[in-house]
Amino acid sequence: MPSSASPASLPPQVDVLVVGGGAAGLYSALCLPPTLQVGLITKDTLAVSASDWAQGGIAAAIAPDDAPELHITDTLKAGVGLCDRQAVEVLVRQAGECIQNLTQMGVAFDRTGNQLAMTLEAAHSRRRVLHAADTTGRAVVTTLAAQVLAQKNIHVFDQALALDLWLHGGECCGIKLVYNHQLTWVQAKTIVLATGGGGQIYSQTTNPAASTGDGVAMAWRAGATLRDLEFMQFHPTALTKEGAPRFLISEAVRGEGAHLVDSDGHRFAFDYHPDGELAPRDVVSRAIFNHLQKNPDESVVYLDLRVIDPERVRHRFPNIIRKCQKWAGTNVFERPIPVSPAAHYWMGGIVTDLSSQTTIPRLYAVGENASTGVHGANRLASNSLLECLVFGAQLKTLSPIPLENPPNQKNENKLLASPVDMDLDTDWLGQHRTAISQLVWQSAGISREASQMNTALEQLKQWQTEFDALALTRTIDEVKEQTTYQLPDQLTLAKLRLWTETRNLLAIAKLVLKSALFRTESRGGHYRSDYPETDPNWQVHTLVQDETCLRSHPIQPYFQQL
Repeated sequence: MPSSASPASLPPQVDVLVVGGGAAGLYSALCLPPTLQVGLITKDTLAVSASDWAQGGIAAAIAPDDAPELHITDTLKAGVGLCDRQAVEVLVRQAGECIQNLTQMGVAFDRTGNQLAMTLEAAHSRRRVLHAADTTGRAVVTTLAAQVLAQKNIHVFDQALALDLWLHGGECCGIKLVYNHQLTWVQAKTIVLATGGGGQIYSQTTNPAASTGDGVAMAWRAGATLRDLEFMQFHPTALTKEGAPRFLISEAVRGEGAHLVDSDGHRFAFDYHPDGELAPRDVVSRAIFNHLQKNPDESVVYLDLRVIDPERVRHRFPNIIRKCQKWAGTNVFERPIPVSPAAHYWMGGIVTDLSSQTTIPRLYAVGENASTGVHGANRLASNSLLECLVFGAQLKTLSPIPLENPPNQKNENKLLASPVDMDLDTDWLGQHRTAISQLVWQSAGISREASQMNTALEQLKQWQTEFDALALTRTIDEVKEQTTYQLPDQLTLAKLRLWTETRNLLAIAKLVLKSALFRTESRGGHYRSDYPETDPNWQVHTLVQDETCLRSHPIQPYFQQL
């Protein structure tokens, strides 16, 4: 079987197929028993993922003045009543082992003397966030990728575009994908989805372009149960400068003492919450949103690092210094950074149990595309990389068994028909991918209300009808199960990726809006201006099955779980 660098054909069958090359996918692959043949596919390369962009660090209660019980309490409080206590216990109590594994693999966390350095982030009661300067995600992903490529049983396939899950007899038995200019089917005894989040449904997001909700959309089309899709965490401080990407300014900057100020230099966050800049992310994001609403001539607020010792800034945030200078022309030692909120992390996703199993047999999900129950309505800072590791590690005891009635193997190889109006289809897809993100930002962003969301859903319905009528959509819909198709020359991977991602964005935009409309209260990352209060009757999960939103059983309040 090929290595990452080889363009050879995918194998027709593997023991485990991991979809996604970020921290969740990489660590999951490494934790699988070495006796299994593992295929890992990623639509970009291993270095392109939201994990790679993570700056702040990894939370772990391993310092002498800390305790797992404190980390558990902080996580439950941040989740505003929707965390699963058991899942949080697993997350926190297995953190130390995962950190030890990363250290042994070679992740160079910052140290103070011989001790691992810890920083404070919002809503943590202790300094417990480990970091590698301000590029922790990159340090972790780079190390994990090197480890994966060194394993003889793991075979990486870059530029592999997953289209749909393959079901047989009610079980997941593989995946339909495009690789090496072929549309093909790969069979597996177990499939692990680790495709990351869906921030690209918002025009303002810190997520990379690849974060189009692929795993969630594929699982939904296959019939998996989804949960809490309305809960999107908006990061308060994304670099905001015309022509510049929405580069995330890590929460660790505020943890080190940076001030959030308006154009008059006023630390306005304390007007909205006693913890000021270190209140939970949803609170700070709404504080910025509301403050800007009161001052319509202003489009940004400012993050002032000049109150921190310059040497401390140079040591902790070298990447932020470089990016602000490069993209905004801002010298952080001379003037504050212009910032505003942007979509950052999706708390909802595919429902999984404590072993990362979804509601579809043989299908697992890990990382941001999973809903493990640890984040509730609002993720505690730096728990996301930890979740990737801890729930990826649950696969170490996986022992896939062959399908009882496997699908018949076929050897058909056909040429896919060249869709007519290819250029017109591509133009439509490009325009509507942008339009979807603008629509969702306006209707289901930081503040939401029913009439805007209903209007947006009607628009999405119309766009879905137009999408279904595209020649390219009709061509791909005619693809037969387990038949390999050679793609026509004019149907490039870039065009197919645009089609696939637009298809997935249409699906998850609809599901996010339906979920946000369904929950008639405000809680965590979900704020309804027409229902601004938190309602104890809504201390339930929003479950999504097919086109229907349902309430889960009531969740016990976290203070009764302690």
